[in-house]
Amino acid sequence: MAENAVESRTVIIGMDGSEFSQKAFDWYWENLRRESDKVILVYVPEYHTVVLSPLEISAFSTLTNLYAEEEQMTKDYIEKLTSLLKDKHAKGKVKATTGRPGEVIVKTAEDMNADVIITGSRGMGTIRRTILGSVSDYVMHHSSVPVIVCKH
Repeated sequence: MAENAVESRTVIIGMDGSEFSQKAFDWYWENLRRESDKVILVYVPEYHTVVLSPLEISAFSTLTNLYAEEEQMTKDYIEKLTSLLKDKHAKGKVKATTGRPGEVIVKTAEDMNADVIITGSRGMGTIRRTILGSVSDYVMHHSSVPVIVCKH
C-alpha cells in the first residue's frame, strides 16, 4: 500500500430523526470524515402512535390508519437520510430495520465489520436513563468497536 493511501473505514451512525442524531452526523462530517469512508446510517423506526394509542381505540380501521401514517413517516425519513448521503457525496447506505435500537446498531456494526459507531445523546439524567433506557449507553457497553457519543 502506498504511504499516502488512506484505508477505508466503515462508520456506523445511529439515526432516529432527532436533532441529537443529526448533530452526531454533523459532528462526524465536520471532524472525523474521510473521503474513503463507507457510512452506514442505521435507523430503527419506532411506531409510537400505534403503541401509545389509548386503549379505547379498538376499531381495526383506526389502527390500520395509524399504522399507515407511521409507515409513511418512516419512508419519508429513509428518503431524507438517503438524500443526505447523496447530497454529501458520501459512500454508504441507509439500513432501516426493526428491533431494539441499541441492539440493532451493535449487530449492524458487527455484521459490517465497522471501525467506529457514532451516536447522539439526549443527555438524560441517571434516573430517567435507568427507567427508559439509553441507546447510547447500551451501545457503549455492548459494542466491540470504539463508540463516539456526541452530547448535545
